[in-house]
Amino acid sequence: MGVVYHANYLVWMEMARTELCRKRGVRYRDIEQDDGLLLAVSEVACRYHQPARYDDEIVARAWFKHTHARMITFAYEIREANEEKLLASGETRHVFLRDGKPVKVPSKYFELFGLL
Repeated sequence: MGVVYHANYLVWMEMARTELCRKRGVRYRDIEQDDGLLLAVSEVACRYHQPARYDDEIVARAWFKHTHARMITFAYEIREANEEKLLASGETRHVFLRDGKPVKVPSKYFELFGLL
């Protein structure tokens, strides 16, 4: 069909979320390994505005929309790099888990997630 498969937008959102954490000084992998803390996706929304075409360069941006001690919502925009056309926008909601149970995020991550 000449357009990017719809699920790829969710992958791009994940990559943007991971990069956001990295730019704020914490690797997501370290959160898992050091504290056994997982950010489980509990809800996803994606609105497709225009299709990305194969071989298009895209930019995915993430930011914190809403933060809570047990849950965080990220917002996203995916744009075509050269023209800045909005291709998709969305949100993901995550619950903090340890050993499969909801927990409050440790205080050492308050700054990362904007909980100060």
